Amino acid sequence: MVPVQSVEDQMKAVLDCVVTEDKIPTDVSTTLKLFINKLDECSRSNIKRCKERSLEEAGQLLRKIPVKQLQCLEERLLLPLIRLLVAMQMQMFNIASRKLDQMLQHLAEVNRLLVFREIQHCLCTIVGKDQALSIGDLQRACMFLEDSSIGRELWREACPSLIDKVAELFPIILEQEGLRNGPLCYQAVKVCLQVFQLLPGEVAPLVWEKEQGSLAVQSILQSLMDIILGQCSNRDTRLLAGTTVAMLINTVLEGGEGGAAAWSLLQVTHSEPWQLCVGGLQVQCSPRSQDGVDRLAVSRGLLTCCRRGILVSQVDTTGACLLLGGLFPLVSALCEEKLDCHYYVFEVLTLWLKSVKECLAEIWEVTSAPLLPDDSSLRQQLIQVIWDNAESPVEGVSEVVRSAFCLLLEIYEMDCQRFGDTQKNLHISLLHHITKLPWEAKAKYFPLCSLLPYVGTDMVLEQYSELPNHLLKCMSTNHLSPCASELYKCLIQKQRCELCEELAQDAPPLELDLANQWARRWRTTLLEALTSDVTLLQNNSSSHLLPWTLRVFPAAVEPLLAPLDPASPGHLHAWACVMSARRATYGGSPWALESGSALETLRLALGCVDDRVRLAALNLLCCSPKTKEAPTPEELSTMRTFIPQNLNSESSPFRQHLQAGVKRFLVRIRDSCLAHLRGQKGKRDGGVSLTKETEMALDQGVGFVDWLSQLPLSYLAPGHSYQRKKTVLLLLSAVLETCTDTWSPDKKKGQPPVNMASLINWARLRGWWDFFSRSKQLVLIGCLEDSTNEIRELSAGLLVRFFPPSFLEDITPVLFGRAELLLCSPRVPEAQMGALIMKVLLHKSGGQSHVPWLDSRINYVSSGDSKAATLVRYLLKELEQHYLIAKDDMMLAARTKPIHGILTALERCILEVPNTLCDVVDHRVTIEILVLLERITLLLLGVLYGDQDACGDEKDIPPTFCDMGNAITSLIGQVAGEDQGEGDECVLLSEEHSLVLTCCWVSLKEIGIFLGSLVERMLAQAKQTEPFLTLEDLKRASKVFKNILLKCRHWGAVEGCCVGFTRFCACLLSSSDPELRDIPAHMLKQGLEVLQSRCTSVTRRAAGLPMLILCVVSAEEASKARPLLAHSIHTLLDTARSPLPQDWDQTLDLPQVCAVHTLQALVRGSGLGVAVLQYAPAVAILSLTLLSSPCWAMRNAALQLYSSLCSRLLGQRSGGEEGSTQHGMSPPAFFTHYPALQPFLLGELRGAAEDLQGPSGEARLRLHPSLYPVLTLLAKLQRGVQDQTGRTLSDFLIPLLQLAASPIYSVRIMTSKALVAMTPPCQYVSTLLRLTGELPEPQDPSCHNRLHGQLLQIRAILDRGLCTQRPPPDALCDVVDRVESRLWLVTGAQHCPLVRGAYLGVAGLLRGFCSQGFLRQMRDVLLSELHSPHQRLQVGSASFHQNAIHFLCAEPRWACQVWGSFSTESSDLRLSLVSWAAERRRWSGTSMQQVLQTALQANLKEALLDQSVEYSRTYLTTLVAVMTPGADHTLSQEPSPSPPLEGPVLLECVELLLGALEGHRGGPEFLSQALCAASLLLSQSLQTSLFPRWCSLLEVHRVPEAPEALRRSCAGALCLAGAPLLSMALRDHTPLPVFSTRLINTGLYLLQDESQQVRIKAAGFASTLCQARRGGGERSMYLMQVNQALPFLLELLLEECWDSPDALEVLLCHMPQSDLSSVLREARDTGCASLYEQDEANVFAEPSVMSACLLPYLLQLAEKYPASSVVGERLGVWARENVTDLLENLRVCKDLQLGDTLDPAWLALLMDSSFHGTLCGLWARAAFLLRLLEISDDLRPLCDPESLRKNIQEVHCVLRQNGVQMPAAFTAALTGDLP
Repeated sequence: MVPVQSVEDQMKAVLDCVVTEDKIPTDVSTTLKLFINKLDECSRSNIKRCKERSLEEAGQLLRKIPVKQLQCLEERLLLPLIRLLVAMQMQMFNIASRKLDQMLQHLAEVNRLLVFREIQHCLCTIVGKDQALSIGDLQRACMFLEDSSIGRELWREACPSLIDKVAELFPIILEQEGLRNGPLCYQAVKVCLQVFQLLPGEVAPLVWEKEQGSLAVQSILQSLMDIILGQCSNRDTRLLAGTTVAMLINTVLEGGEGGAAAWSLLQVTHSEPWQLCVGGLQVQCSPRSQDGVDRLAVSRGLLTCCRRGILVSQVDTTGACLLLGGLFPLVSALCEEKLDCHYYVFEVLTLWLKSVKECLAEIWEVTSAPLLPDDSSLRQQLIQVIWDNAESPVEGVSEVVRSAFCLLLEIYEMDCQRFGDTQKNLHISLLHHITKLPWEAKAKYFPLCSLLPYVGTDMVLEQYSELPNHLLKCMSTNHLSPCASELYKCLIQKQRCELCEELAQDAPPLELDLANQWARRWRTTLLEALTSDVTLLQNNSSSHLLPWTLRVFPAAVEPLLAPLDPASPGHLHAWACVMSARRATYGGSPWALESGSALETLRLALGCVDDRVRLAALNLLCCSPKTKEAPTPEELSTMRTFIPQNLNSESSPFRQHLQAGVKRFLVRIRDSCLAHLRGQKGKRDGGVSLTKETEMALDQGVGFVDWLSQLPLSYLAPGHSYQRKKTVLLLLSAVLETCTDTWSPDKKKGQPPVNMASLINWARLRGWWDFFSRSKQLVLIGCLEDSTNEIRELSAGLLVRFFPPSFLEDITPVLFGRAELLLCSPRVPEAQMGALIMKVLLHKSGGQSHVPWLDSRINYVSSGDSKAATLVRYLLKELEQHYLIAKDDMMLAARTKPIHGILTALERCILEVPNTLCDVVDHRVTIEILVLLERITLLLLGVLYGDQDACGDEKDIPPTFCDMGNAITSLIGQVAGEDQGEGDECVLLSEEHSLVLTCCWVSLKEIGIFLGSLVERMLAQAKQTEPFLTLEDLKRASKVFKNILLKCRHWGAVEGCCVGFTRFCACLLSSSDPELRDIPAHMLKQGLEVLQSRCTSVTRRAAGLPMLILCVVSAEEASKARPLLAHSIHTLLDTARSPLPQDWDQTLDLPQVCAVHTLQALVRGSGLGVAVLQYAPAVAILSLTLLSSPCWAMRNAALQLYSSLCSRLLGQRSGGEEGSTQHGMSPPAFFTHYPALQPFLLGELRGAAEDLQGPSGEARLRLHPSLYPVLTLLAKLQRGVQDQTGRTLSDFLIPLLQLAASPIYSVRIMTSKALVAMTPPCQYVSTLLRLTGELPEPQDPSCHNRLHGQLLQIRAILDRGLCTQRPPPDALCDVVDRVESRLWLVTGAQHCPLVRGAYLGVAGLLRGFCSQGFLRQMRDVLLSELHSPHQRLQVGSASFHQNAIHFLCAEPRWACQVWGSFSTESSDLRLSLVSWAAERRRWSGTSMQQVLQTALQANLKEALLDQSVEYSRTYLTTLVAVMTPGADHTLSQEPSPSPPLEGPVLLECVELLLGALEGHRGGPEFLSQALCAASLLLSQSLQTSLFPRWCSLLEVHRVPEAPEALRRSCAGALCLAGAPLLSMALRDHTPLPVFSTRLINTGLYLLQDESQQVRIKAAGFASTLCQARRGGGERSMYLMQVNQALPFLLELLLEECWDSPDALEVLLCHMPQSDLSSVLREARDTGCASLYEQDEANVFAEPSVMSACLLPYLLQLAEKYPASSVVGERLGVWARENVTDLLENLRVCKDLQLGDTLDPAWLALLMDSSFHGTLCGLWARAAFLLRLLEISDDLRPLCDPESLRKNIQEVHCVLRQNGVQMPAAFTAALTGDLP
C-alpha cells in the first residue's frame, strides 16, 4: 500500500535510515544526505522556480552515485527512498514531476520491480476505490500518463479500469452545472485525451474490433459529444472535447473506417438530432446551442489529430475528400460568422491549410488538376477571407491570418511547380492589391513579406516605388514599426541572395561590393531615419533597421559612416548608432579599429544635450557580444565621468536605458574578473599568485564596482530631486543584481554565476564591496519616507531582496515607533510610508518567533504565535481603536487616527509578505477582520450621509454631493460648537472638511482593495480541513462592497473599491460551488433592479452603479460563454430603449439614462476587452437613436456612449493624433466586421440628405442629431481599396455628395472628411471631375452652402490624393482646367468669404499644376482684395484674408511685393502678415528674409506703441525669429546681414522695451518676447550703458517664482545678447566686461531651473562661450549637456573673473545655509500642520549637489589669496565674519552625541529634508575656511587649522557611520585631494 505518512515524515525516516546505517559507504551516505536535504528544501519552498532548482540539484546528486553502489543498498533502505519520491510525485504532480520521474528511472535501474510495485500501488489507489474520481485523482492519472514512463507502462495494463472509472464520473459531472463548467470536467476530458493519444493500442479494440464497441467508451463518447454540443459552457473544455473525439477516431488502424467516422462527425452542422457512428460506437447527438463552438471544436479536433488517410478519405464517388468537401465549407462558414472566439476560428483555418499542404500529393492523385487555378472558387474564397480579416480588431487574428497567407502562397507555389505554371498570375494580382492599400494599413506589410520570395525585390520596388518613404512613415508610428522592420529585413535578405546569385558567376562577391549595392538602394533612406528629428523614427531605425543591415551586409558600416559629419545636426547620433551596432554585432574595441578621433567623437556624444545622442553613445560604450570582454581603462574612466553627469535626467526612458547600459557594463566587468580568477585558479593551486596584469585588471574592475556602489548613497538623502534618487536607486539595483550572489527565484535569466562567491571574497579581502553596512542600510531606510511612492518601493525592494534577513537590534524598535507615528498621520502618503515600513519590518524580523519591540504593544503573547501573527494582531487591535475613536469623535479620528493607514498596513503585511496569510489568518481572524471592515464601512458612510441609521437601510440611494458636503459641515460645526448650516456660502473646502472627506474616501477605497484581495487569496489557499470563509462570510463581504459602490458617490472610493470587487467576483465565479457563483450573479441582479427603479438626484455618470455591474461581468472567465455579460447588455439595451414617462423630471436620474451610462462603462472597461464588440452594432444604433431624445441627460449620456464605442471600434489614439486614421480600419474591413451597421448608417445619411432638399431646390435646415456623429465615425475610417466581394460601398457616396449643401458649417467640414474615407483611391480623380464639373459659372444660380461644401470636398480629396497617391499630371488636367475656369469664385463677384477661402484652398493645392497666366490673375485679384477698403464686416472675411496672405507669400516674389507695402496696410492685415511669418518659416534662408527684416525693423517703434498687445507680441516674436533664424535661439545666432536700425531709433525702441519690462506691462507672454527683442537689439547697439538695466531685468525674472515664459526668455536673452558680447572678448583675449559675473550668475541660476527648456537654453549660452574660448567655428551646432555647462561657467568665472568683487558672492549665493541650530529646532517642532505639503518653488534644485559642485571652485578661489591683495582682503573679511558661526555650528554637530545605537530623534533628523542640505553647506564653508587658514598666516589666529581639520574629520566619520553619506568632494577636500 502507498504509505499514509506525510512527505515530511517519510523524509525524516529516510534521513534517519541513512544516518544510522553503517553498511552504506561514507561517500554514498554523504551524497544521500545532501540529496534528501535538497528534497526537503523543495518540499518546504512555495516558489515554483525554487522547487525546480532544488529538484534539479537533487537529481544531479543522485546521478553522481553509481548504480552499482546503489545496488548494494538493501531493500529496507531503498524502499523508503522510492516511496518518498513517489509520494513527492503524487504531491507535486503539477510541478516538475518529470524530474522526479527521472530519479525514479535511475532507481529502477537498481531495482526495477520495487519501483514498478510502488507506482502500481499508486495507480490502484486511483482506480481501485469505490468513490468517484476526484480532480486530484484525475491530475495524478494525467501525470502518470504524460510525465512518467513507468506509470504509462503500468497504465497499459490498467487501461480498462481507468476507462470504466472515467465513464462512471461523466454522468455525475454533467448533472451539476458547477461541475460541468468547472475544472473537474476539463480534467476528465483531458484524461480521456491522454488515454486515447498515449494508449491507442489498448483503446482501438474497444472501438473498432467489436460490432457494438465498449459500453464504457460509448458512454464516454456520449458525454464528450454532449459537452461539445453545448451542455458545458466552458469553451476550453468544449474545444478539448472536440480534440478528444478526433483522437478517438485517430486510433483506427485503417483509414476507411476512420474516414467514415470523421464524415459522420461533420453532421455537427445539423440543427436537428443526429447519430454519430465511430466504429462499433453509436451515440445520439442533440444540438443545444448554435454558438459555433461545436463546429469549431470538431473541425479543430479533426485537423489537429487525424492522419492523412482520414483527411483525404471520400464518402462517396463524387471525389470530394474530407478536407475539401467536408471541412472547408465548415471552416469558411465559421470565418464569415462573427463569433467571440474569432482567434480560434482562424487558427483552424491555418490548420486546414497546413493539412492541405501536407496532403497535397494525395489530393492531386484524386483530382489530377491544380488545386488553385486562376478560375478557382476555392482560391477566391481563401483570398477574400484573408483580406477581410487582415485588419481584424480581435487580438491575434491578424497574425494568424498572416500565417494562413504564407501557407496559401506555399500551396500555390507547389501547385505551379507540379503543373508547370510559369506566369503565376496570383502573385501579380496580390502585389497589385497590396500596393493599392494605404501606407497606414498594417495589412499591407506582412503579406508583402510573404510574397517577396516569390516575386523578388526588383519587381516589388518597381511596382511600389514609394516603399522606402512608406517604411520611414511606418517606423515613426508605434504600431506599424514591427511590420515595417520585418519587411525591410526580408527585402535586404532577399536582395543579398539575388546579388550573390548575380555576382557569384566566377568567384564569391566581396562584402564591400555587396554593401555598395545595398547603399545604392537603401543608404539614403536609412541615414534619413537615423538623423531624423522624429524621436520614434530615430529609435526604431537604430533598434531594428540598422542591426539587420549590418547582419546582412557586414561591410555596410563604411558606406554609412562615410557621409556623416559629427558637427551636423543628427549625424552625431547616427555615428554612435552605427558604431554601437557594429560593436554589438561583431565585437572588438572600436577604439582599436578606428583612428584616435573615435574616442574624441564618443566623448563629444556623451556630453551632448540630446538624451538620444548620449544614450546611443552609452550603448556604444557598454555593448559587446561577449560578456567576458573586459572594459578598457579608457572606457572605465569615461564611465566614471559620464555617470555622475547623468543622474538627474527628467526622462524616464533615459533612466531605464542608463540602468540597462550600466548593467551590461557591470556584467562585462564581473564576467571578465571571474574569467581572470578562473584562469589563475590552477596556477594558484600550484602555489603561483596572480600575475601583475591580472591583479591590475581585477583592481580596475572591482574598484569601479565599489565606486559605483558608493555613488548612489550620497544622493539618497532628503532634499535631492526625485529624478536623481530614482536614477541612483536603479544603478544601485544594477550593482546588487550583478555583483552579489543573491539568487532571485522570480527570474529566469540574470542569476549570479555559480562561482560568484570567489570574486566577492577576493574583493572583500581588499576592503571593497561592503554593500550591506549599517550606514548604507540607514540611508535606504531613510528613503522609506520619501515623498514619492516609486522611491519608497524601490528602496524597500532593495532592503528586502539583498540586505541581511534581519535588521540590527537597535534599528528595529526605532523604526517601528516611526511607523506607528506615520500610520496615524492624516496625510495619505505618510500613512502609506508607515504601512510600507511595517511590511519591511515583518520581512526583516528574521527567524524570531517573538519580536520584543512589538510584544510590549499587546496585552498577551501566545507561545505558539509567529512574528506575523503578533504583528497582525497588533494591527487589528490598532484598527479597532481607530474605529472606536472615529465612532466617538470623527474629527479627532480624522486628525490623529484616520483608519486608512492601518488598513493599508494590514493589507501589505498579510498579502504581500510570503507565508503570512497561511500562518496568520484562520477563521477567527477572518471574522474579526470582516466584522471590523463592515462596521467601519457603515460608520464612514454614515458620516457622508449625516445619519448613521440612513446608511444601514436597504435603500441603495447614495447621498448627493450637496448632502455629503452638508453632512461634513454639520459634523465640523458640532465639534466646534457652531452652527454651520445652510447659511454658509463659502465655496472653498476648509482644512477640517478636507480631513474628514479624505479620511472617509481613502478608508473606503482601502477597504475595497483589501477585502477583495484578501478573499481572493484566501479562497486560493484555503485549507481543506478548516475553511477560511463560509458562505455567510462571503455574503457579508459582498454587502460591504455593495454598500460602498451604491451608497458612496466619491469617485476615488468607487474606483478603488472596484479593484478589490473585481477580484472578489472573479474568484467566486471561478469556483465549482454553485452557491458561491451565485453571489456575484445575485449582486448583478440587484444592481440591475436598482438601475431599473432608480430615481434620485442627477449625478455624474450614475455614480458607482455602473461600476458594480462592470466589475461582475468583467470577472467572468473569458473561456466561457459570459452569460452575465449577455444578460446585462440585453437588460440595459431594453431599459435604455424603453420610452420616457410622460411626467419625467430633468432634475432626477432616469433609469434609461443610468442604463446608457452603464453601457458606456461596459464599453470602456478594459477588463472586457473585445468581448463587447459582438454587441457593438446594437449599442451604436441605440446611442445614435437616443441622440434625438427630448431629455438632455439622455442625449448627453448617448453622446458619451457613442464616443467610447468609437474608440473601442477603431482603437484608442494617442494625445496628438486627433483626426488621424493611422489606427483605424478601412470601410470594407469595418463593415465586414460590423455588417449590421452598414444599412443603419446609410439610412441615417440618406434620411438627412433627403430632408435637405427643399421645394425650391434650396437646402433647408432640418436638425438630425445623429448626422454629425455618423459622419465623424466614417471620417475616422482608413481609406482602402474597393471591396471585392460584391458588397459595394458606393451607395454612401451619393448622400455624402448631397450633404455638401448642409446649412451647418461643421457638417459640411465633416462630410468632406467622410467622403475621402469612403471613396476608394482609384475613384479620386473621377469624383474630382464630378465635383469640379458641378461648380457654377457666374451667371448660374447657386447655393452658397452647397458651393462651399463642394469646394471643401474637392480640397479634402486633393489633399489626400496628392499627398498619398501622387497622381500623374495628365490625370488632373481636366480637374485643373475646370478649377481655373471658375476664377470668379475668388473675386468680388462671389460675395461669400467662406466660398472664396475654400476656392483659394483648392487653388493652393493645385498650384504646381496650374498655368502661369491663371496664377498671375489670382495674384492680381488677391492683391486688389487685400488693398481695397472694406465697408462692412463679413463672417469669414478675416479667414479669407489670412488664406490670401498664405497663398501670396508662398511665392517669394509676391511675398516681397506684399511686405513692401507693410507700413501702409490695415492693422488686421499687418497682424495676418506677422502671424504668417511667425508660423510658417518658409522664408528662412531665402531672399524674403531680408525683406521681412527690413520691414519689421522699420515699423518696430509703431508696433511697440500699438494698443493691441496681441499684435505687439506677435510682431516681436516674428522680429526675433527673422533676425535669428537659428532654431529656438538655443545657441547664439549672428543676426542676418542687414542694415541695423539707426542709432536713435534703436535706442528709443530699446527704451520702450526695457520700460515695458520694468513696468511689467502686457503679461508674461508679451514680456518674454519683449525681453528677447530687447536683447537682440542690445546685441546690435553695443550701448553698454543699457546693459546694467538689462542685467537687472534678468536677475528679476530668473527667480523660480517668475513665470516660466519669462525664465525661458532670460535664458534666450543670455544667448542673444550676453553670449555674443562675452564671446567677442574671449576670442580677442580681452578682459570681460564688468557685468560678466552677473551674466554668469544668471546662467548658473537658470541651469538649475525647474524647466528643462530653460536649462537647455542656458546650456546654449554656456556652449557658445565654450566654443568661443576654444576658438571653434561660429556655425558649429554642438550643444553641451546641462551638467557640463554648469561646471564650465564656474570654471570661466574662476579663470576670467576671479578678481571681480562679486566672484565670491556668486559662489556663495548658490550654497545652502549652514545654520544647523535652526534646523534642529525646526525638526523638533515639526508636526503635521496641514493635510497637504507645500511644494518648493523649484523642486529640481538640489542644494547638496550644488554645494559639492561649488566646493572645488571655492578652494581654487582660496588659492588666489596671495595673488591679489584686493581678493585677499575680501576673503579675509568673509573668514572673520563667518568663523564664529561656522565653529558654533560644528560644535552643535559634534554635540549630537551619536552613539552605537539608533536614536528616534536621530532617525527623524535623517528624514528631515533640510538637514542634509544644511550639513553640506556647513561642510563646504568649513572646508573653504580651512583652506584659507592654511594659506594665510594673517587668518591663522582666528582658528587653528589642524584642530579644525581634526574636528571636521571626527564629526564626518561619526556622521558617516550613522547614515549621513556626504558626496565624495567633501571627503576629498578634507584629505587634501581637491585642488
